[in-house]
Amino acid sequence: MSYVTMNYNANIFNFLFGILCISQLSYAQVDFNKTPDDDLGNVEDQFQEYFYEALKQKGIENYDRSIEALLKCIELNDEPAVLYFELGKNYNKLKNFGAAEASFNKAVKKDPDNEWYLDELYGFYVAQNDLDKAIKAIKQLVEYHPDYKEDLAALYVRTKNYDDALELLDELDKAHGISESRDVLRNQVYKATGRKKDQIENLEQRVDDDPGKESNYLALIYRYSENNQKDKAFETAKELLQINPNSQLVHLALYKFYLDANEPDLAIESMKIVLKSNQVKPDAKLKVLSDFVSFVNNNPEYETDLVEATTLAESQNDKKTLEELGQYYLSKGDKERALRYFESVLRLDENTYSVLQNVLLLKLDLKQFEQVLQQSAEALLKYPSQPLIYLINGVALGSLNKPNEAIDVLEEGLDYIIDDSKMEIDFYIQLAGAYKAINNLDKAKSFTDKIKLLQNPNE
Repeated sequence: MSYVTMNYNANIFNFLFGILCISQLSYAQVDFNKTPDDDLGNVEDQFQEYFYEALKQKGIENYDRSIEALLKCIELNDEPAVLYFELGKNYNKLKNFGAAEASFNKAVKKDPDNEWYLDELYGFYVAQNDLDKAIKAIKQLVEYHPDYKEDLAALYVRTKNYDDALELLDELDKAHGISESRDVLRNQVYKATGRKKDQIENLEQRVDDDPGKESNYLALIYRYSENNQKDKAFETAKELLQINPNSQLVHLALYKFYLDANEPDLAIESMKIVLKSNQVKPDAKLKVLSDFVSFVNNNPEYETDLVEATTLAESQNDKKTLEELGQYYLSKGDKERALRYFESVLRLDENTYSVLQNVLLLKLDLKQFEQVLQQSAEALLKYPSQPLIYLINGVALGSLNKPNEAIDVLEEGLDYIIDDSKMEIDFYIQLAGAYKAINNLDKAKSFTDKIKLLQNPNE
């Protein structure tokens, strides 16, 4: 049970705990035969009334008044530990941390076996970043809740007591098995201390202890690779494949090893398994696909395999992968195939502006002017201040022999150009052509002159 969980439970039961305390306080060591000092009745009645008042005032966040009521309780009887526990919580709310600490410690001293008091004291020290005192408090808590040992290990890591942390983590792993959260702490220790050898030995032992567990092999492969022990990593990957022929994640490592070992056919087979896998994350698939593209660039005889791989990747409906494929085919000059992948991205996310630009420009190159006109007009409604969309729309209108409409759009788009002389020139070229088409030669010449001025500003 962690501090967070324990504190959450404490909050849930706080009210009930207060009520229980009241019933217990009825039997506190008070001299109830004492003659009442005022009109409130006997001491027990006074005590309970003050305690009720303390809980009520705390509940409505009047912490000062809650403290006053608790102090009156203490004047009547200073034995119940709960009074100091409640005092500590009120002082803490008022950021009177010295008084809060003193009160919590007094509660614990009076009732050292009360885990709720210990938990509150531990949480207080953590919040104050007083880690040495937090460790002291949590060591007492561990006696009641062994689950706190992981919290203790985390504190050891934060205070750089690395040997103590590893010893405790080993104990927990042996008792409860491996856990991801403890491995995070363990790896923090190894990184801080540079104990790569110890880290690898720990993982090797895990493989020996549980040779059927895939995650043990994968972790060891990763650490071997990180430590530049590629041969051992490759051998471990092949061992895993032999033990578990259906493993998909191992191919994330194997394809690289096969490429380095000049075994392209096996590498390609591993790549295909990765791209088809529903266990591999999209970012990892994208990395594999990028490596595949680079490989085929240097080995064009495997182009057919890349086509098959891209078909597999496309079926995964991953935006990053599809965009990467579009960029690849664009770089190869295959505009039709690049367009197909970019349009697939837009079907998944129509708000990807950079891909929309690629789609419109490719369609212009492929002379799909009607589609460009419709799609760019829709894009202008969504991106009314993007000059490139105006330019594309104007080019489409001009190509469809609609020069007057082209002039209107292009002149409107000019207003959105900021410090981009190249784009200005593109606009002026289109405007010159449009005015020439309507036989307004003077206007066409004025834009031609502007083009010359931008191209040769010093003349």
